[in-house]
Amino acid sequence: MTSPDLNRIAVFLKVVDEGGFTAAARALSLPKSSVSRAVALLEQELQARLLRRSSRSVAPTEAGVAFYARASRGMSLLVEAREAVVDLEAQIRGPIRITTAVDMGVWQLAPLVASFVEQHPAVMIDVVLTGRVVDLIEEGFDLALRAGPIRDESLIAKKIGPAPFALYAAPAYLEQAGRPRQIADLAKHRCVLFRARRAQEVWTLHGPAGEESVSVQGAVNTDDFSFALQVVLSGAGIGLLPSFIAERGAGKLLERVLPRYALPGEPVHLVYPANRYLPRRVSAFRDFVLQSESAPQRSKPRAR
Repeated sequence: MTSPDLNRIAVFLKVVDEGGFTAAARALSLPKSSVSRAVALLEQELQARLLRRSSRSVAPTEAGVAFYARASRGMSLLVEAREAVVDLEAQIRGPIRITTAVDMGVWQLAPLVASFVEQHPAVMIDVVLTGRVVDLIEEGFDLALRAGPIRDESLIAKKIGPAPFALYAAPAYLEQAGRPRQIADLAKHRCVLFRARRAQEVWTLHGPAGEESVSVQGAVNTDDFSFALQVVLSGAGIGLLPSFIAERGAGKLLERVLPRYALPGEPVHLVYPANRYLPRRVSAFRDFVLQSESAPQRSKPRAR
């Protein structure tokens, strides 16, 4: 048996993907007769019926399902191989798909994306912000920015640093309510709570003497750090916020409260599929993020 024609295989895959000859012909910009003939010749080469044809539908046979599963993987590898060769000479261009949580996307990823596309205008970055854990391979994403431990062995995880939490407040609030001098003083203040089950919760922070805890209360409780930041900026109280959100989102508009105390937070990773070729544009963005996030931050909020 001779090796099947790759063009005919590509046509067959498109027929299955599109669910019929007409749609496949439209997608391939070919006459329907050419698509039908390509599949028929492929069946002759393989000596097997790959599709069940009727006046209403086209569906793969058992042999067609088995062939599609393996051929589609092989075709993907060929596309990756072509990209690898093209990448050696071409400029950085093409699409990059990234996903992350809303807060990380707004305050951490957005400035990186803006800076990268300014340097590489031929790149088009598609960012999807969601609270769910996305399957990168199944949903066609190149990269993800995630907080917390990465247990999926199918992913490569590059740590870009921790996401510590610290205490912040608007200077106007502190002028009116006074500045805490020790952790216990927080119990006397209005605090902005995050995912609290009631109007009171316990904050545990790390300081010079180790861990210290205090029971705090507040009239505002939210499940979104960007919203919490705006509430704190408006003078509603003291917030325990991710430092990257407070420092990048508010700058000098917020004051660091009890600056010797913080909550370490979870590590942040840039992750991508381990068994997939990484196009030059994706690896360039990965390296750009790792380099940018490892550099010290220039702007810090005022601490008193």
